[in-house]
Amino acid sequence: MSTNNVSITLQNTEDARPIVEAITADNPDATVHHYPAMVKIDCPGHLTISAESVGERLGRDWDPQELHLSVISLSGNIDEDDDHFDLSWN
Repeated sequence: MSTNNVSITLQNTEDARPIVEAITADNPDATVHHYPAMVKIDCPGHLTISAESVGERLGRDWDPQELHLSVISLSGNIDEDDDHFDLSWN
């Protein structure tokens, strides 16, 4: 893994699957690694999780704070508000 990559690792659960789908749709450079109990996503430089994108997949409003229920680990600086959850090295 490059030192410029940001990373998020989520539990491999029904709650996390729409988040993984949104991340891969919105971050085309992301690389997804599926393991039995977790999903690790690496992305060069920057990764955004959009509340709107996750909400579309869930069929309801999604608050980025809900992400914390599925997170195992993070690598990068966090910028979070009501609309997004960003990881970057800036």
